[in-house]
Amino acid sequence: MSTPAVVTPAYADVTIEQLRKIVIASCAGTLIEWYDFFVFGSMASTTASLFYKTGTPAGDLIAWLAAFAVGFMFRPFGAVVFGYIGDRVGRKFTFTFCLVLMGVSTFLCGCLPTYNDIGVAAGVLLIILRIIQGLAIGGEYGGAATYIAEHCPQEHRGFWTSFLQATATGGLILSLAVILIFRTALGDANWVQYGWRFPFILSIVLVGASLYIRLKMAESPMYAESKAQNKMVGNPFVESFMRPYNLYFVSIALFGATMGQGVVWYTAQFYTLTFIQSTLKVPLVTSYVIVLIAALLALPSFIAVGHLSDKFGRKPFILAGMFLGAALFYPFYMGLHAFRPFENNKTSEPYRDAYSPAMLTFITWLMVNLVALVYGPIAAYLVELFPTPIRCTSLSLPYHIGNGIFGGLVPVIGVTIATNTGNIFGGLFYPIGTAAVCFLIALVVMKETVGTDIQGMEMRDGKGQIVGSEKEKTDA
Repeated sequence: MSTPAVVTPAYADVTIEQLRKIVIASCAGTLIEWYDFFVFGSMASTTASLFYKTGTPAGDLIAWLAAFAVGFMFRPFGAVVFGYIGDRVGRKFTFTFCLVLMGVSTFLCGCLPTYNDIGVAAGVLLIILRIIQGLAIGGEYGGAATYIAEHCPQEHRGFWTSFLQATATGGLILSLAVILIFRTALGDANWVQYGWRFPFILSIVLVGASLYIRLKMAESPMYAESKAQNKMVGNPFVESFMRPYNLYFVSIALFGATMGQGVVWYTAQFYTLTFIQSTLKVPLVTSYVIVLIAALLALPSFIAVGHLSDKFGRKPFILAGMFLGAALFYPFYMGLHAFRPFENNKTSEPYRDAYSPAMLTFITWLMVNLVALVYGPIAAYLVELFPTPIRCTSLSLPYHIGNGIFGGLVPVIGVTIATNTGNIFGGLFYPIGTAAVCFLIALVVMKETVGTDIQGMEMRDGKGQIVGSEKEKTDA
């Protein structure tokens, strides 16, 4: 009787010190990409009327948020293109190229002429650059998530990948911090005239530093091993989305995880900033400080949840984040309204006695912790669904549809509904409903993935049979 061969994990030779460097290098680049992506939206109240002239400030804001949303809508296309490249060419090349693409497009945003200079062409050029940004971030996440996961031991996969999850909120924090620094240093007039350009232009310096680090990184050992053993597939797109077995898991990833996770992330952080700035009329600098402090204080929660998911599973935390988001967003936003600065949301009025930036920060912090619940373990969950040859392609598309389409549209849908209905809370019904539906789907169909040996996962055909198995050969 033969003894089964012992498979040595591809990451066995990776020391903890090396793993730390890998995570830092991967997260540094991803952090900069998220900074580039979010600095655009974080300055909506300042720059909307510089590029769009609709006749009203609310209309200008909606136009700017729509341009912001275009980037999200192109994230799935970037996921398909760069996910394919990530599975065919390599993880390192993919997210390094995407980093450069994002940095250049963001830098050019800071160089654009405004509406007063070239008319409607300014808004068109801005949308083109947002499309490039969307394609770039669509390729970044899948490559970085698989790269880290394929280096770390499976019993700590949630912990190590959670650092990547924290970079999205970290990118928002960095964008707010940079905006605050320039805004405070330059003053109101100079900020509106030319200062808004500096956060965009700074991107090229940050990208250059991150690129220097990434170019020193080696390819993922798990990917390199699969490629050396000729286990890669000819067309990852076909295998991921045209085979019913794999498509089933892609669908679960989207409708049972990332769809709900996406709306929770953007409602708790990005729409909050829009709401307190544009609806509650909280002073600009104060609003940035509120969200910055809340997000910064909640950042450790992402790591804590990722670590706990290694012990208790991914599913309980993802379900809890979606359920609590659906149940609590409305009362949380009512809480924000209760501590607003002006009685009728008009800046000509005196401050209300109940106005409390501290309470606005506390409520926002509570919401960001809901994000940590659902978002902290999501990278580990997604990489554990798919085998190495199609992992980058398969997880990238549902992630970016869930976050880019369902989540990314939260601000523009929310502001549009609130403006047209006159109900300042009306925009919440979309994310609440989406999170609730996703929770119910996940409750029924989501499987627990903690402990999955992602190196030992086999490619399967449309019938779910292992590719190359004796049964497959007999059936053929």
